Amino acid sequence: MSVRGAAVWAMAGQYLSFAIQFVASVIISRLFLTPGEVGLFSIGMATALIVAVLQDFGLSRYISGLVTLDHHEIARCGSVAVLFSGLIAVVVAATAWPMAQTYHEPRLVQILLILAGSYLFVPMSVVPMALMARTMQFRGLFAVNVAAALAQGGVAVVLAAAGYSSFALAWATVVAAATRGIVAQAMRPSWPRRMRFDGIGQVLGFGARTSVLYLTGALGTRTPDLIVGKALGVTAVGLYSRAVSLSDQFRMLISGAIGSVFFPAFARIRDRGEPLGPAYLRVCAGYTGVVWPGMAGLALASEPIIRLLFGQAWLRTAPLLAMIAMTEVMLIALPLVSDLPILAGKLNQLLVRNLIDTAMSVLLLAVGTHWGVQGAAGSRLVYGVVWFALYFRFMRRIVGFDVGAVMLIYLRSGLASMAALAPLALTYLLWTPPHLVTLAQLGLATGAGVVCWMIALIALRHPVLDEMLGMAAAVPLVDRYLPARFRPA
Repeated sequence: MSVRGAAVWAMAGQYLSFAIQFVASVIISRLFLTPGEVGLFSIGMATALIVAVLQDFGLSRYISGLVTLDHHEIARCGSVAVLFSGLIAVVVAATAWPMAQTYHEPRLVQILLILAGSYLFVPMSVVPMALMARTMQFRGLFAVNVAAALAQGGVAVVLAAAGYSSFALAWATVVAAATRGIVAQAMRPSWPRRMRFDGIGQVLGFGARTSVLYLTGALGTRTPDLIVGKALGVTAVGLYSRAVSLSDQFRMLISGAIGSVFFPAFARIRDRGEPLGPAYLRVCAGYTGVVWPGMAGLALASEPIIRLLFGQAWLRTAPLLAMIAMTEVMLIALPLVSDLPILAGKLNQLLVRNLIDTAMSVLLLAVGTHWGVQGAAGSRLVYGVVWFALYFRFMRRIVGFDVGAVMLIYLRSGLASMAALAPLALTYLLWTPPHLVTLAQLGLATGAGVVCWMIALIALRHPVLDEMLGMAAAVPLVDRYLPARFRPA
C-alpha cells in the first residue's frame, strides 16, 4: 500500500473512531456524569497511563524500524509484550490504595483495580498492530481501532445510564482493550506459541531507552490531571481534562492517524539512503496547513461548542479549551519530534531534551494552578513556546531542513488559518456574539471557513494542496475526477 493510500485508511479509521467517542462523550457528559465524576476517573486514568506507557516497551517502533524480521523475532517481541503488560497491571493495581489516600477518594481504589485489568489484554494487540503498520496494512488497523471505539463508547454510555458513575468509564476501558486485542489477533495472528526470551538483548536495550523517553513524556502529559486535582479538586480536574480531551480528540481527528503512517514511511527513506529534509518539509506543510486552522477554529468556537454540546454545567471549560487548543498550534509546528530522532540514532539526545521538556511542563503547570484552573490552562501557552524553542534546532540538525523553507510554510499556513477563521470572527462581530450563537450559525460559519481556507490554499500555492489531492486519488471513484498527475500509476 502506498503512503497516501495508507494515510487515507488511517484517517478514515481516525474519523470514525473520533465520531464514536465524541458522540459518547457528549451523551455521557450532558445526560449522566458531572464534572466531578469525570474528574475522578481522569485522576485514575492519568495515574494508570503514567505507568502504562511502558506496556508497549518500544515494540511498535522496534518492529517498524527493523530492516528484516522473522518469526523468531516476532515471538520474542510477543513474549516481551506479555511480560511487561503483566508487570504494568501489577504496578497500576499497587497504586490504588496510595492514590485513594492522597486524594481522599476511596472510589479510586476500585477504579484503578479495574484499569489494571485492562492491561492484561494489551499483549494481544501490540505486536499484530505493529506488524500491520510495518507493512502498511492500514485496512487492518482501521478495523481494530473502529471496533475498539465502538465497544468503548457503547459500554460507557450503557453503564453510565445504568448509574455506574465514574466506574462506567473504567469498565469501558477494559472492554476496549479486550476488543482491540481480539480483533488485532484475528487480522494478524501473532500470539507466541511459547514464551521466548532467548536473544532478547537487542529488544530489551531498545525498549529500555525508549521506555525512559515514553515515561518522561507521560509525566509531562499525564501529571496535569494529578496536579490540578490535588491543587484544585476533582471538579476542576473534570473541567480541565474535558478541555484537554476535546483538544486531543480534535487534533487526532485532523492529523493523529497520519502520524502512524509516517514512521514506517521515513524508515523506508532512511533505508534507501535518501535525505529526510524534503520529506519533512512536506510533513510540516501537511500538519500546519491542516491542523493550524482546525485548532485555531476550535479555540475561537470554544464557547458555543461547549454550550451547545455539553450544556451549561460544563461552560467553564470553554476558556480552558481555547488556551489548550492554541497550545497545540505551537506543538504541531514541529511534527515527529519523538520519531525521527529514534530513526536517526539520536535517542540519547532526545532523552535529554525530553527530560527538560517534562520538567518545564510540570513546573509551569504547578505555578499556573496558583491562579486557578484558568491559570493551569494558561501555563500550557507558555509551555508551548518553551517546547518549540527546545526542539527547533535539534530537529533541524537531525532532519537537515532549510530554515527559510519551513518559515515560508509557517507563513502560508498562518495566512490560510486566518482566512479560515474570518467567517466565524465576522459572525461574532456583525451578527451574533459567542454566547448566543446557534448550532446553525456555527455550522454556516464553519462551512464558509472551509471554503475560505481552500481558496487561500490555492491562492498561496500551499504545498499541502498537492498532498491532499494525492491522498484523494487513493480513494476509489474519486481519482477519476482529479488531474492525471495525481492518479496512482
